[in-house]
Amino acid sequence: MTVNDDSFTNWKNREEIAESMIPLIGKLHRERDVTVLLHSRSLVNKSVISILKTHRFARQIAGEELSVTETLPFLEALTALDLGPSQIDIGMLAATYRADDRGLSIAEFTAEAVAGATGTEKIERRAPRDVVLYGFGRIGRLVARLLIEKAGSGNGLRLRAIVVRRGGEADIVKRASLLRRDSIHGQFQGTITVDEASSTIVANGNEIKVIYANDPSEVDYTAYGIGNAILIDNTGRWRDREGLSQHLRPGIDKVVLTAPGKGDVPNIVHGVNHDTIKPDAQILSCASCTTNAIVPPLKAMNDEYGVLRGHVETVHSFTNDQNLLDNYHKADRRGRSAPLNMVITETGAASAVAKALPELTAPITGSSIRVPVPDVSIAILSLRLGRETTREEVLDYLREVSLTSPLKRQIDFTTTPDAVSSDFIGSRNASIVDAGATKVDGDNAILYLWYDNEYGYSCQVVRVVQHVSGVEYPTYPAPAV
Repeated sequence: MTVNDDSFTNWKNREEIAESMIPLIGKLHRERDVTVLLHSRSLVNKSVISILKTHRFARQIAGEELSVTETLPFLEALTALDLGPSQIDIGMLAATYRADDRGLSIAEFTAEAVAGATGTEKIERRAPRDVVLYGFGRIGRLVARLLIEKAGSGNGLRLRAIVVRRGGEADIVKRASLLRRDSIHGQFQGTITVDEASSTIVANGNEIKVIYANDPSEVDYTAYGIGNAILIDNTGRWRDREGLSQHLRPGIDKVVLTAPGKGDVPNIVHGVNHDTIKPDAQILSCASCTTNAIVPPLKAMNDEYGVLRGHVETVHSFTNDQNLLDNYHKADRRGRSAPLNMVITETGAASAVAKALPELTAPITGSSIRVPVPDVSIAILSLRLGRETTREEVLDYLREVSLTSPLKRQIDFTTTPDAVSSDFIGSRNASIVDAGATKVDGDNAILYLWYDNEYGYSCQVVRVVQHVSGVEYPTYPAPAV
């Protein structure tokens, strides 16, 4: 047998093991509300190849690929436990077990590591929380995909309705088609059917009522059996408390805005200040995609080095707010053709930092250039630090933050030498540190942060909604603080 034959046989064996993991992961998710992760990446509803690729990501941690033969025993140990709703990272279980010298069996170690999710310590499965989407544009449809994907056992968030203005004949059919197919993010993973008579879209078994209204005052959500719901306004039409309060209609308990909030509306960046949300808060904002991209790395750098001042330059993909061809626009420059030009514009991300990260007192300035790509942007964060350091130290620190810290769902890290923007389409992190582009000179650091301004931001929105709804379940093993 040749070396190549050995490699192929090894690959087929790993495929077989990954295939055996799928029903175990699915059963834990459906029956116990347990989401199985591998170094913060969900393995729920993933294919054999996707599971193997996610294991390969572990090279960033130990310098070598994590094998499914190593993680399968931990997954099998989890199925034998009386688990409650939780997120369990089998990659971290494997890594911490490798470093443990007490001689425990995998079953014993696993039971100890996830003790908070078992027996009398486990939390009870919660009743599903209704969610309503007000608007169904780029962010609305991606949030819908994520909510449907995360419906799992049906005990988490449940998308009940979408509110839109009627666009004309066959409106619901066209909206369902836009949910089914996306030029950037690809096909919807599942099945979608439409019942025009009842104005309902059924996506992977989730019945979603399409409600036509021109104004929030026209809708009584209780008439559709919706109650205590969280409404996600992704129109951006209203951004202050007075305007967003119009959504607090019968059946709606809380309103979450997918744009920067104005006035006293709190701007929330999950992972940074989501724990400041008061239980009785009814109106909040998820800030902007760029704010979500820069605030977690800013917090990480400020915690470790101190930040004396900074400037962020965002090179941002074009959006629907711009014109395809030159035409009148109320804003300067945005009337010029988006696919044909780089367009200098403003960003409120820098000023929004103070709301999300008040402990950072350093002045942060910002500007933005829109460029002819449809998705994925990059924020160039130039910082004056409180102490001198080296490029190697900064990269080691940010790599560790991305893997083991409470910010690991927000910050990702790449060492790929040929990385370009399209590589990050579909990233679920708020931003990705590009190690190869990072520059450090004494107390000056420049970070290049990629971010999928559509999908990564939508993931952040859903995390905030999960938190305020009470279905953001604890993660085991607990990340280092």
